[in-house]
Amino acid sequence: MVFDDQLAARVREALADQSGVTEKRMFGGLAWLVHGHMAVVALNGGGLMVRVARADHEMMLAEPGTATMVMRSRPLRGWITVAEQACATRSDLVTWVRRGLTYALTLPGR
Repeated sequence: MVFDDQLAARVREALADQSGVTEKRMFGGLAWLVHGHMAVVALNGGGLMVRVARADHEMMLAEPGTATMVMRSRPLRGWITVAEQACATRSDLVTWVRRGLTYALTLPGR
């Protein structure tokens, strides 16, 4: 896998206090799931993919360095990509990781 090892370590640190978190290689990157639901992915090529509530999707796109995740030419509402520079600081990274975590925790248990 060609995800950024340093970014992955930073995401792990941001999730260290959360129970029920697992890591899984997927989407050409490294994903973190909470209770079986994907929350955030360190993407191949850099940056993050973050799961957010569909109702919050447009609001999240107002943040710098964000875009709608596109897979197989199809935009995925509820999935935001976050460019490397938009999660370069600890504070910005933790904000995005917590957004993904917060939404994943609202999903039914597996």
